[in-house]
Amino acid sequence: MSDIQKSGSYLLAGRQVKRLGYGAMQLAGPGVFGPPKDRAAALAVLRAAVEAGVNHIDTSDFYGPHITNQLIREALHPYGQDLTLVTKVGAVRDDKGGWLPAFSAEALEKAVHDNLRNLGLDVLEVVNLRAMFDVHGPAEGSIEAPLSALARLQQRGLVRHIGLSNVTTTQIAEGQRICPIVCVQNQYNLVNRSDDALVDSLAKDGIAYVPFFPLGGFSPLQSQGLSEVATQLGATPMQVALAWLLKRSPNILLIPGTSSLGHLRENLAAGGLELSAEVMTALDGVAAGAAAH
Repeated sequence: MSDIQKSGSYLLAGRQVKRLGYGAMQLAGPGVFGPPKDRAAALAVLRAAVEAGVNHIDTSDFYGPHITNQLIREALHPYGQDLTLVTKVGAVRDDKGGWLPAFSAEALEKAVHDNLRNLGLDVLEVVNLRAMFDVHGPAEGSIEAPLSALARLQQRGLVRHIGLSNVTTTQIAEGQRICPIVCVQNQYNLVNRSDDALVDSLAKDGIAYVPFFPLGGFSPLQSQGLSEVATQLGATPMQVALAWLLKRSPNILLIPGTSSLGHLRENLAAGGLELSAEVMTALDGVAAGAAAH
């Protein structure tokens, strides 16, 4: 059994996806803007991910913009029947690479059509609406108007399923009154545990939780604690952080991103990493130390 198979699978939008997926954001240029420095390498990473068994790829047409979706199409189209592409809308880029909210019905329809065109699809399997009240993290504000606009595109057959990104529990509840929500994508990792209760409540409801920046937010001291555990296991800190997320809850789907074949192999190997109860306790200690700081 391969490491990615050991990570298990989860029913996302009616499709069995491996819990260890791939995030395409890093395939664009610096700052997720412009083309990659090595297009051939980017295409090779995408093909290697799918060949290794990845069947869940996270992307967006505002990565680049347009770049990552065009790379995905070039590398993988026509897509295998079991490959689930998840994209997101709600933002655009200015000419300097800045991130701007794009919540109007017109902007959302354009984003959906841009994703369809650049991915070479007739319908998008899952579209996450990214809340942009604060680009750095969830912030309160009504998502009723943009989500209703996206739901209308779903009713027209352009989108099969809808998720939410960068959202609060209040916004998730608001969203569920408008349309079914199949996944939530927020920042969460070993030390950034503000969504702990949300992860558990979504698990009970059969809704996937997709953390981004799974290793982000460590100070040197906190990294030392993680590194010590990783050394004991003969693994990298990133592999341990990913394995912790897989162990944390069965509804967590991972989308670590990289533009390197070597890092891709390391990330996928995290699926075969076994964490004992003692190791989980030690890692919780790292999280507790981060909270104290």
